[in-house]
Amino acid sequence: MAGAGPSSPGRPLLLVAAVALIDVDGRVLLARRPEGKPMAGLWEFPGGKVETGERPEDALIRELAEELGIQVHDSCLAPLTFASHGYEAFHLLMPLYVCRRWNGEVRALEGQELAWVRPLRLGDYPMPPADIPLIPMLRDLL
Repeated sequence: MAGAGPSSPGRPLLLVAAVALIDVDGRVLLARRPEGKPMAGLWEFPGGKVETGERPEDALIRELAEELGIQVHDSCLAPLTFASHGYEAFHLLMPLYVCRRWNGEVRALEGQELAWVRPLRLGDYPMPPADIPLIPMLRDLL
């Protein structure tokens, strides 16, 4: 388990899937949360909420098409680790996948800023508390 926040009894569980897209140069894609969204200005791994009845892989495929304009096959999504973190209003469970193959060119389709980051520089980007414990796992992989 990567990162356990404080206990969150009685808070709803929010399942969010995230992905570390890794380019041919070994850099990881981060997206900056746009103004007007919770935790605006923080950098995160792309992904999104898993809808009722949806697999995390399907949520990522949908979110990556909507947010970045790329097509990903579930066979290219490799589970790496997960975060379990208690926020004030909910408890987040977030599986993190790794993806090195996709179709299309990564584009910011929802007003977010994007950055391709070397693994050793991931800690230089302010992130939500749940994302921070995932960084060492990625560094070890890359």
